[in-house]
Amino acid sequence: MQDKIRNIFMCFPDGKRKSVTLSYDDGVIQDIRMCDIMTKYGIAGTFNVNSFNFLCDTQLTAEKSARISLADAPAIYKEPLFEVATHGFSHPFLTKIPQTSVVREIMEDRKVIEDGIGIICRGHAYPYGAYDDKVIEALRLCGIVYARTTHSTRTFGLPKDWLMWHPTCHHNDAALFELLDKFINEQPRLEPWVFYLWGHTYEFDNGNNWDRIEAFCEKISGNKEVWFATNIQIYEYVTAFRSLVYSADGRRVYNPSSQDVWLSVNSETTYKVPAGRSIYLA
Repeated sequence: MQDKIRNIFMCFPDGKRKSVTLSYDDGVIQDIRMCDIMTKYGIAGTFNVNSFNFLCDTQLTAEKSARISLADAPAIYKEPLFEVATHGFSHPFLTKIPQTSVVREIMEDRKVIEDGIGIICRGHAYPYGAYDDKVIEALRLCGIVYARTTHSTRTFGLPKDWLMWHPTCHHNDAALFELLDKFINEQPRLEPWVFYLWGHTYEFDNGNNWDRIEAFCEKISGNKEVWFATNIQIYEYVTAFRSLVYSADGRRVYNPSSQDVWLSVNSETTYKVPAGRSIYLA
């Protein structure tokens, strides 16, 4: 007799069903304080920089407009807790320039970031939140695999299109802590949840509200149900899960990727599928 088909759901590493990631723009000196807070609480995130400012070799000063220099960047944005992603070489409205110029903005940004920090950069955040089909096509050609918008959803779902990754909310959203309480106290039914917080760290100086991000980090820190990850780590994990290969009866699963992934069957039994191996789902 044929077995009943079972539902298979993605889990995050170690079988977790929730993840938190942060995304902050422009590479300003307030990122230093932000990195200190995130390190204190074990919160991971992504910093989106305009590398033209790196080339200016800006000195670290107390001026709110000052940017982090290329020489200082590797010591500030340390892996694996932090990722550096593109934000447009000169922070233009990408929708207001020719597509060839979009390509140049992204590729120049990538090259400076990669040479200066010693990474391969594949993420992006849209300057001014501006994007269209022309920009998205250019990003694909430039090897960018995900891009964050400024459209807050106040939800925790994974993106349908990684080049239109909408965050949960800005840190000044009036519903921030209400959303965080929901995220902590409720459970995902199908796909795992991601709380995606975004903003600019200079806004904490402008609003004199560094206590807000500290309270957010403190409240979620150490939560055993949460995977704290950078943007690219989430993208790579979900991509690895979606590359799983199943036998015809759905009982055997093969993981062709280079990282371990976890899944649950009927939201009851959790399995780890090691990188490069296959397992049998009992």
